[in-house]
Amino acid sequence: MTTLGAVFRPELAPEKLRSVARTADESGLEELWLWEDCFREGGISTGAAALAWTERVRVGVGLLPVPLRNVAITAMEAASLHRMFPGRATLGVGHGVQDWMGQVGARVESPVTLLREHLAALRALLGGERVTIEGRYVMLDEVALDWPPQGPVEILAGATGPRTVRLTGEAADGTILTASTSPDGVRDARRLIEEGRAAAGRTGTSHKVVVYLLAATGEGAGERLRAELVAEGVGGHTDLGVAGDAAAVAEAVRRLADAGADSVVLQPTGDEPDPEGFARFVAEDVRPLVP
Repeated sequence: MTTLGAVFRPELAPEKLRSVARTADESGLEELWLWEDCFREGGISTGAAALAWTERVRVGVGLLPVPLRNVAITAMEAASLHRMFPGRATLGVGHGVQDWMGQVGARVESPVTLLREHLAALRALLGGERVTIEGRYVMLDEVALDWPPQGPVEILAGATGPRTVRLTGEAADGTILTASTSPDGVRDARRLIEEGRAAAGRTGTSHKVVVYLLAATGEGAGERLRAELVAEGVGGHTDLGVAGDAAAVAEAVRRLADAGADSVVLQPTGDEPDPEGFARFVAEDVRPLVP
C-alpha cells in the first residue's frame, strides 16, 4: 500500500506548525514532512515539536544538509527522537543546496564523498557501535552514543543527480526524491538505486523511495501550480505537479506509485491559502482513493 503524506513548508511561520501538525494527526494523515531549508526553520527543532504535539502521525525531516552538521550531532539528535518517539520519526540527510552551503562557508569540494562518509558514520553510530573514522571530511575518534536507538532505524538520503541516487542505494535505507521527479524519473531512480544496492551487496534488504508531488486544490489551484512550476524553472513539464480535486490528485499519486514510489508526499504550493485544510484534504479525500 502506498503511504501518503503532506509537507509543512518552511515558508510558513514556525508558530503555524502546531495547528497544522494537530490537524494532520486528528485527520488521520500518515506522514507529515518538514524541511530544513536555509535560512528558515531547523529540521530537528520543528520535528521534535511536531512529534510532541501529536500522538500518531509519523514526522519526517527531509532533509538535513550534512555540510552544516557534524555527524555526531546528527546521530545524537536522531537517537533522541527515535527513543522519545519510537516508530514515528523519519530522518533524511543530503548535500543541501550548494549555493546555501557556500553562503555559510560549508560548501565542500566533493559533496558525494562527504555524504558517503556521513552515511557510513551515522549508520554505525545509530547501530550502537564505537566509531573511529579518519575520512576526507568525517573524523571520529572512539565515538559512541550513550543512548542509541533501541532498535534498527531507517536512514534516508535525498538525491537528484545519478551519482548521488546510486549512492543512496549503496549506503542508505531509503531515497528522497524532489517534486521535480516525473514517473519516468522515479523509474530511472529505482534502476540507479538497485545498481548501488547490488554494488554494496544489500540486495536482501528493502529500500524505501519517497517522492514529493507538487499539488494544488481548491480555488485558483491551476494558476497557483503553474506559477510555482514556472518559478522553479520547470514550467514546460506537464508531468510534474497536479491541480484539481481528490480524484485528479489520487491519479497523479498512483502514477508515481506505479513507477516505484513507496511513499508520495503531497507538497502544497508556497502560497497555499489553507495549510490545515490541505493536510485534511490529503488524509480524508485523497487517501481513500489511493490503494
